[in-house]
Amino acid sequence: MGKNPVKAAIVEVFEEMAQVIETGTFNPKIRVGLTIMGSEHGPEELVRGAELAQKQNPDLQVVVIGSGVETNLESLTALDEKEAHALMDEMLLKHKLDAAVTMHYNFPIGVSTVGRVVTPARGKEMFLATTTGISSTDRVTAMIKNTVYGIAVAKACDKANPTVGILNIEGARHVERSLKKLQEGGYPIHFAESARIDGGIVMRGNDMLMGVPDIMVDDSLTGNLFMKVFSAYSTGGNYEAVGCGYGPGVGDDYDRIICIVSRASGAPVVSGAIRFAADCAKGKLLKIIKAELSAAKKAGLDHIIKSSCNSSLQVKKDQGGELNRPPKKPVTDSLAGVEVMQLEEAVQVLWTANIYAECGMGCTGPIVMIAPEDKEKALKLLIEMKYL
Repeated sequence: MGKNPVKAAIVEVFEEMAQVIETGTFNPKIRVGLTIMGSEHGPEELVRGAELAQKQNPDLQVVVIGSGVETNLESLTALDEKEAHALMDEMLLKHKLDAAVTMHYNFPIGVSTVGRVVTPARGKEMFLATTTGISSTDRVTAMIKNTVYGIAVAKACDKANPTVGILNIEGARHVERSLKKLQEGGYPIHFAESARIDGGIVMRGNDMLMGVPDIMVDDSLTGNLFMKVFSAYSTGGNYEAVGCGYGPGVGDDYDRIICIVSRASGAPVVSGAIRFAADCAKGKLLKIIKAELSAAKKAGLDHIIKSSCNSSLQVKKDQGGELNRPPKKPVTDSLAGVEVMQLEEAVQVLWTANIYAECGMGCTGPIVMIAPEDKEKALKLLIEMKYL
Protein backbone atom coordinates (compact mmCIF):
# COMPACT_ATOMS: atom_id res chain seq x y z
CA MET A 1 0.00 0.00 0.00
CA GLY A 2 1.06 3.60 -0.15
CA LYS A 3 3.37 5.77 -2.15
CA ASN A 4 6.75 6.19 -3.77
CA PRO A 5 9.13 6.84 -0.83
CA VAL A 6 11.65 8.79 -2.96
CA LYS A 7 8.96 11.10 -4.30
CA ALA A 8 7.53 11.54 -0.81
CA ALA A 9 10.93 12.45 0.61
CA ILE A 10 11.50 15.06 -2.11
CA VAL A 11 8.08 16.60 -1.51
CA GLU A 12 8.74 16.71 2.23
CA VAL A 13 12.08 18.46 1.75
CA PHE A 14 10.50 21.13 -0.44
CA GLU A 15 7.68 21.63 2.07
CA GLU A 16 10.21 22.11 4.88
CA MET A 17 12.23 24.54 2.75
CA ALA A 18 9.07 26.53 2.04
CA GLN A 19 8.34 26.65 5.77
CA VAL A 20 11.82 28.01 6.53
CA ILE A 21 11.50 30.67 3.81
CA GLU A 22 8.05 31.72 4.98
CA THR A 23 8.64 31.79 8.74
CA GLY A 24 12.40 32.03 9.12
CA THR A 25 12.31 29.01 11.47
CA PHE A 26 12.56 25.25 11.14
CA ASN A 27 10.19 23.15 13.20
CA PRO A 28 10.20 19.41 12.53
CA LYS A 29 6.77 17.93 12.00
CA ILE A 30 5.02 16.01 14.77
CA ARG A 31 4.78 12.37 13.70
CA VAL A 32 1.55 10.63 14.72
CA GLY A 33 0.94 6.96 13.96
CA LEU A 34 -2.55 5.62 13.20
CA THR A 35 -3.47 1.93 13.18
CA ILE A 36 -6.34 1.24 10.77
CA MET A 37 -7.30 -2.36 11.53
CA GLY A 38 -10.55 -3.16 13.35
CA SER A 39 -12.85 -0.23 12.57
CA GLU A 40 -16.55 -0.95 12.16
CA HIS A 41 -16.49 1.44 9.19
CA GLY A 42 -13.51 -0.15 7.47
CA PRO A 43 -9.89 1.00 7.16
CA GLU A 44 -10.81 3.45 4.38
CA GLU A 45 -12.73 5.58 6.88
CA LEU A 46 -9.71 5.85 9.18
CA VAL A 47 -7.37 6.68 6.32
CA ARG A 48 -9.80 9.40 5.25
CA GLY A 49 -9.52 10.86 8.74
CA ALA A 50 -5.73 10.66 8.59
CA GLU A 51 -5.63 12.43 5.23
CA LEU A 52 -7.98 15.11 6.57
CA ALA A 53 -5.77 15.67 9.62
CA GLN A 54 -2.59 16.04 7.60
CA LYS A 55 -4.29 18.36 5.08
CA GLN A 56 -5.65 20.63 7.81
CA ASN A 57 -2.50 20.59 9.98
CA PRO A 58 0.73 21.27 8.07
CA ASP A 59 2.76 20.68 11.26
CA LEU A 60 1.68 17.00 11.27
CA GLN A 61 2.99 13.91 9.54
CA VAL A 62 0.63 10.96 9.86
CA VAL A 63 2.01 7.44 9.56
CA VAL A 64 -0.63 4.85 8.63
CA ILE A 65 -0.09 1.37 10.10
CA GLY A 66 -2.11 -1.44 8.52
CA SER A 67 -3.04 -2.80 5.12
CA GLY A 68 -5.72 -2.81 2.45
CA VAL A 69 -5.94 0.88 1.59
CA GLU A 70 -4.06 2.99 -0.94
CA THR A 71 -2.93 6.39 0.33
CA ASN A 72 -0.26 8.99 -0.31
CA LEU A 73 0.48 9.16 3.41
CA GLU A 74 3.55 7.46 4.81
CA SER A 75 2.51 3.84 5.38
CA LEU A 76 3.75 0.73 7.16
CA THR A 77 2.27 -2.71 6.55
CA ALA A 78 0.65 -4.72 9.35
CA LEU A 79 -1.68 -7.66 8.70
CA ASP A 80 -3.74 -7.52 11.89
CA GLU A 81 -4.33 -5.46 15.05
CA LYS A 82 -1.76 -7.35 17.12
CA GLU A 83 0.98 -6.76 14.57
CA ALA A 84 -0.08 -3.12 14.17
CA HIS A 85 0.04 -2.50 17.93
CA ALA A 86 3.46 -4.16 18.21
CA LEU A 87 4.82 -1.98 15.41
CA MET A 88 3.22 1.13 16.90
CA ASP A 89 4.67 0.46 20.37
CA GLU A 90 8.12 -0.21 18.94
CA MET A 91 8.12 3.06 16.99
CA LEU A 92 6.94 5.04 20.02
CA LEU A 93 9.60 3.57 22.29
CA LYS A 94 12.30 4.24 19.66
CA HIS A 95 10.98 7.80 19.21
CA LYS A 96 10.16 7.22 15.55
CA LEU A 97 6.67 8.44 16.43
CA ASP A 98 5.80 11.28 18.80
CA ALA A 99 2.32 9.93 19.49
CA ALA A 100 -0.21 7.44 18.13
CA VAL A 101 -3.94 6.89 17.68
CA THR A 102 -5.43 3.40 17.83
CA MET A 103 -8.44 1.25 18.78
CA HIS A 104 -8.98 -1.58 21.24
CA TYR A 105 -5.68 -1.10 23.06
CA ASN A 106 -5.25 -2.57 26.54
CA PHE A 107 -3.74 -0.24 29.15
CA PRO A 108 -2.36 -1.55 32.46
CA ILE A 109 -4.23 -0.74 35.67
CA GLY A 110 -3.25 2.78 36.74
CA VAL A 111 -3.47 4.21 33.22
CA SER A 112 -6.64 5.81 31.90
CA THR A 113 -7.54 8.17 29.08
CA VAL A 114 -8.57 11.82 29.26
CA GLY A 115 -11.04 12.75 26.53
CA ARG A 116 -11.74 16.12 24.93
CA VAL A 117 -15.19 17.17 23.73
CA VAL A 118 -17.03 20.26 22.54
CA THR A 119 -20.21 20.50 24.59
CA PRO A 120 -23.47 20.90 22.64
CA ALA A 121 -25.11 23.64 24.70
CA ARG A 122 -22.48 26.36 24.32
CA GLY A 123 -19.78 24.93 22.09
CA LYS A 124 -17.25 24.94 24.93
CA GLU A 125 -14.25 22.63 25.06
CA MET A 126 -14.19 20.31 28.05
CA PHE A 127 -11.91 17.46 29.15
CA LEU A 128 -13.45 14.25 30.54
CA ALA A 129 -11.21 12.63 33.13
CA THR A 130 -11.42 9.78 32.35
CA THR A 131 -12.98 7.80 29.46
CA THR A 132 -11.26 4.40 29.07
CA GLY A 133 -8.73 2.40 31.06
CA ILE A 134 -8.84 2.55 34.85
CA SER A 135 -6.69 4.52 37.30
CA SER A 136 -7.57 2.26 40.22
CA THR A 137 -10.02 -0.54 40.97
CA ASP A 138 -11.35 1.64 43.81
CA ARG A 139 -13.73 4.29 42.41
CA VAL A 140 -12.80 7.11 44.81
CA THR A 141 -9.08 6.48 44.40
CA ALA A 142 -9.51 6.41 40.63
CA MET A 143 -11.36 9.72 40.57
CA ILE A 144 -8.73 11.41 42.73
CA LYS A 145 -6.03 10.28 40.31
CA ASN A 146 -8.23 11.20 37.34
CA THR A 147 -8.25 14.78 38.58
CA VAL A 148 -4.47 15.00 38.36
CA TYR A 149 -4.47 13.25 34.99
CA GLY A 150 -7.07 15.68 33.65
CA ILE A 151 -5.12 18.70 34.86
CA ALA A 152 -1.97 17.40 33.16
CA VAL A 153 -3.69 16.86 29.81
CA ALA A 154 -5.44 20.23 29.95
CA LYS A 155 -2.12 21.98 30.66
CA ALA A 156 -0.46 20.11 27.78
CA CYS A 157 -3.22 21.54 25.59
CA ASP A 158 -2.45 25.14 26.64
CA LYS A 159 -4.90 25.60 29.53
CA ALA A 160 -2.64 27.10 32.16
CA ASN A 161 -5.10 27.09 35.10
CA PRO A 162 -7.90 24.65 34.19
CA THR A 163 -10.99 24.52 36.39
CA VAL A 164 -12.17 21.23 37.89
CA GLY A 165 -15.65 19.90 38.57
CA ILE A 166 -16.72 16.50 39.92
CA LEU A 167 -19.59 14.72 38.17
CA ASN A 168 -22.44 13.86 40.55
CA ILE A 169 -22.02 10.08 40.61
CA GLU A 170 -21.45 7.59 43.41
CA GLY A 171 -18.41 8.64 45.44
CA ALA A 172 -18.46 12.29 44.31
CA ARG A 173 -18.72 13.76 47.82
CA HIS A 174 -15.91 11.53 49.05
CA VAL A 175 -13.79 12.71 46.11
CA GLU A 176 -14.69 16.33 46.91
CA ARG A 177 -13.43 15.99 50.49
CA SER A 178 -10.24 14.29 49.32
CA LEU A 179 -9.47 16.89 46.65
CA LYS A 180 -10.01 19.73 49.13
CA LYS A 181 -7.47 18.06 51.43
CA LEU A 182 -5.07 17.84 48.50
CA GLN A 183 -5.66 21.52 47.78
CA GLU A 184 -5.06 22.40 51.44
CA GLY A 185 -1.82 20.41 51.28
CA GLY A 186 -0.53 22.76 48.60
CA TYR A 187 -1.58 21.22 45.29
CA PRO A 188 -3.23 23.97 43.21
CA ILE A 189 -6.72 22.89 42.14
CA HIS A 190 -9.03 25.55 40.69
CA PHE A 191 -12.56 24.37 41.39
CA ALA A 192 -15.45 25.31 39.11
CA GLU A 193 -18.86 26.30 40.47
CA SER A 194 -22.01 24.57 39.26
CA ALA A 195 -24.28 26.75 37.13
CA ARG A 196 -27.28 25.49 39.10
CA ILE A 197 -28.68 27.85 41.71
CA ASP A 198 -27.31 25.86 44.66
CA GLY A 199 -23.76 25.94 43.23
CA GLY A 200 -20.97 23.74 44.59
CA ILE A 201 -18.13 21.87 42.89
CA VAL A 202 -20.19 18.72 42.33
CA MET A 203 -21.52 19.04 38.78
CA ARG A 204 -25.00 18.12 37.53
CA GLY A 205 -25.92 16.90 34.06
CA ASN A 206 -26.74 20.51 33.13
CA ASP A 207 -23.12 21.47 33.85
CA MET A 208 -21.95 18.61 31.65
CA LEU A 209 -23.98 19.90 28.70
CA MET A 210 -22.83 23.47 29.24
CA GLY A 211 -19.18 22.58 29.80
CA VAL A 212 -19.02 24.50 33.08
CA PRO A 213 -15.63 23.12 34.22
CA ASP A 214 -12.62 22.77 31.97
CA ILE A 215 -12.18 19.27 33.43
CA MET A 216 -15.08 17.03 34.42
CA VAL A 217 -13.91 14.31 36.81
CA ASP A 218 -15.67 10.94 36.68
CA ASP A 219 -14.90 7.23 36.58
CA SER A 220 -13.87 5.70 33.25
CA LEU A 221 -17.07 3.75 32.57
CA THR A 222 -19.24 6.84 33.11
CA GLY A 223 -16.84 8.96 31.06
CA ASN A 224 -16.91 6.39 28.27
CA LEU A 225 -20.70 6.52 28.18
CA PHE A 226 -20.78 10.32 27.97
CA MET A 227 -18.03 10.37 25.36
CA LYS A 228 -20.12 8.12 23.11
CA VAL A 229 -23.16 10.36 23.60
CA PHE A 230 -21.20 13.53 22.81
CA SER A 231 -19.65 11.88 19.74
CA ALA A 232 -22.73 10.28 18.20
CA TYR A 233 -25.84 12.08 19.50
CA SER A 234 -26.51 13.57 16.05
CA THR A 235 -26.08 10.37 14.02
CA GLY A 236 -28.27 7.81 15.77
CA GLY A 237 -25.35 6.15 17.51
CA ASN A 238 -23.61 3.96 14.95
CA TYR A 239 -21.23 6.64 13.64
CA GLU A 240 -19.19 8.88 15.93
CA ALA A 241 -19.00 12.16 14.05
CA VAL A 242 -17.95 14.81 16.60
CA GLY A 243 -14.96 15.24 18.88
CA CYS A 244 -11.43 14.01 19.40
CA GLY A 245 -11.88 10.44 20.58
CA TYR A 246 -11.21 9.10 24.04
CA GLY A 247 -7.84 10.77 24.49
CA PRO A 248 -4.35 9.81 25.66
CA GLY A 249 -3.62 7.12 28.24
CA VAL A 250 -2.11 8.80 31.30
CA GLY A 251 -0.48 7.26 34.35
CA ASP A 252 2.45 7.32 36.73
CA ASP A 253 5.60 6.37 34.74
CA TYR A 254 3.60 5.62 31.56
CA ASP A 255 6.11 6.33 28.82
CA ARG A 256 4.16 6.93 25.59
CA ILE A 257 1.31 8.99 24.18
CA ILE A 258 -1.40 6.69 22.80
CA CYS A 259 -4.82 8.19 22.06
CA ILE A 260 -7.86 5.95 21.71
CA VAL A 261 -10.73 6.10 19.24
CA SER A 262 -13.76 3.85 19.15
CA ARG A 263 -14.39 1.24 16.48
CA ALA A 264 -17.45 3.38 15.67
CA SER A 265 -15.39 6.56 15.16
CA GLY A 266 -15.77 8.24 11.78
CA ALA A 267 -13.20 10.25 9.83
CA PRO A 268 -13.93 13.58 11.59
CA VAL A 269 -13.27 12.03 15.02
CA VAL A 270 -10.14 10.24 13.77
CA SER A 271 -8.85 13.55 12.42
CA GLY A 272 -9.61 15.24 15.75
CA ALA A 273 -7.89 12.45 17.68
CA ILE A 274 -4.74 12.83 15.56
CA ARG A 275 -4.69 16.56 16.27
CA PHE A 276 -5.29 15.85 20.00
CA ALA A 277 -2.38 13.37 20.06
CA ALA A 278 -0.12 15.92 18.36
CA ASP A 279 -1.16 18.62 20.85
CA CYS A 280 -0.22 16.30 23.74
CA ALA A 281 3.17 15.58 22.17
CA LYS A 282 3.83 19.22 21.38
CA GLY A 283 2.73 20.23 24.88
CA LYS A 284 5.12 17.71 26.52
CA LEU A 285 2.39 15.71 28.24
CA LEU A 286 4.78 13.07 29.59
CA LYS A 287 6.86 15.72 31.37
CA ILE A 288 3.80 17.55 32.64
CA ILE A 289 2.19 14.46 34.18
CA LYS A 290 5.41 13.68 36.03
CA ALA A 291 5.50 17.23 37.39
CA GLU A 292 1.82 17.19 38.36
CA LEU A 293 2.05 13.84 40.14
CA SER A 294 5.20 14.98 41.94
CA ALA A 295 3.45 18.15 43.14
CA ALA A 296 0.36 16.18 44.17
CA LYS A 297 2.43 13.67 46.12
CA LYS A 298 4.23 16.48 47.93
CA ALA A 299 0.79 17.74 48.91
CA GLY A 300 -0.11 14.36 50.42
CA LEU A 301 -1.68 12.46 47.51
CA ASP A 302 -0.54 9.00 48.65
CA HIS A 303 -1.75 9.50 52.22
CA ILE A 304 -5.08 10.91 51.04
CA ILE A 305 -5.61 7.96 48.71
CA LYS A 306 -4.73 5.49 51.44
CA SER A 307 -7.21 7.04 53.85
CA SER A 308 -9.88 7.39 51.15
CA CYS A 309 -9.68 3.88 49.76
CA ASN A 310 -12.89 2.05 50.59
CA SER A 311 -11.96 -1.28 49.11
CA SER A 312 -12.73 -4.28 51.32
CA LEU A 313 -10.22 -6.50 49.54
CA GLN A 314 -8.13 -8.55 51.94
CA VAL A 315 -4.78 -9.29 50.35
CA LYS A 316 -3.56 -12.85 50.93
CA LYS A 317 0.00 -12.96 52.19
CA ASP A 318 2.42 -15.71 52.96
CA GLN A 319 4.11 -16.18 56.32
CA GLY A 320 6.84 -13.71 55.44
CA GLY A 321 4.30 -10.95 54.97
CA GLU A 322 4.80 -10.61 51.21
CA LEU A 323 2.36 -11.37 48.42
CA ASN A 324 2.67 -14.96 47.26
CA ARG A 325 3.08 -14.02 43.59
CA PRO A 326 4.35 -16.52 41.00
CA PRO A 327 7.34 -15.57 38.83
CA LYS A 328 6.47 -12.86 36.31
CA LYS A 329 5.93 -13.92 32.69
CA PRO A 330 4.59 -12.30 29.48
CA VAL A 331 0.79 -11.97 29.62
CA THR A 332 -0.34 -11.58 26.03
CA ASP A 333 -3.82 -13.09 26.35
CA SER A 334 -6.80 -12.01 28.44
CA LEU A 335 -10.03 -13.07 30.15
CA ALA A 336 -12.95 -10.62 30.23
CA GLY A 337 -16.02 -10.58 32.45
CA VAL A 338 -14.67 -10.10 35.99
CA GLU A 339 -16.40 -7.27 37.89
CA VAL A 340 -14.00 -4.35 38.21
CA MET A 341 -14.26 -4.25 42.02
CA GLN A 342 -13.23 -7.93 42.15
CA LEU A 343 -10.42 -7.68 39.60
CA GLU A 344 -7.47 -7.56 42.01
CA GLU A 345 -8.99 -10.31 44.12
CA ALA A 346 -9.44 -12.55 41.06
CA VAL A 347 -5.81 -12.05 40.06
CA GLN A 348 -4.65 -12.98 43.55
CA VAL A 349 -6.80 -16.13 43.48
CA LEU A 350 -4.89 -17.15 40.37
CA TRP A 351 -1.59 -16.37 42.12
CA THR A 352 -2.49 -18.76 44.93
CA ALA A 353 -2.87 -21.46 42.23
CA ASN A 354 0.62 -20.56 40.94
CA ILE A 355 -0.81 -18.90 37.82
CA TYR A 356 0.78 -15.56 37.03
CA ALA A 357 -1.74 -12.88 35.99
CA GLU A 358 -2.12 -9.11 35.96
CA CYS A 359 -5.00 -6.65 36.11
CA GLY A 360 -5.80 -4.78 32.92
CA MET A 361 -8.47 -2.70 31.27
CA GLY A 362 -9.60 -3.14 27.70
CA CYS A 363 -11.92 -0.87 25.75
CA THR A 364 -14.92 -3.01 26.74
CA GLY A 365 -14.11 -3.25 30.45
CA PRO A 366 -11.79 -4.92 32.98
CA ILE A 367 -9.67 -7.91 31.94
CA VAL A 368 -7.42 -10.45 33.61
CA MET A 369 -4.19 -10.49 31.60
CA ILE A 370 -2.83 -14.02 31.33
CA ALA A 371 -0.23 -16.05 29.47
CA PRO A 372 -1.77 -18.08 26.59
CA GLU A 373 -0.62 -21.39 28.05
CA ASP A 374 -2.39 -20.62 31.36
CA LYS A 375 -5.67 -19.35 29.92
CA GLU A 376 -7.69 -22.57 30.03
CA LYS A 377 -6.65 -23.40 33.59
CA ALA A 378 -7.27 -19.81 34.75
CA LEU A 379 -10.71 -19.72 33.11
CA LYS A 380 -11.74 -22.96 34.83
CA LEU A 381 -10.59 -21.71 38.25
CA LEU A 382 -12.29 -18.30 37.93
CA ILE A 383 -15.54 -19.97 36.90
CA GLU A 384 -15.25 -22.38 39.80
CA MET A 385 -14.65 -19.50 42.22
CA LYS A 386 -17.59 -17.58 40.69
CA TYR A 387 -15.58 -14.62 39.38
CA LEU A 388 -16.86 -15.44 35.90
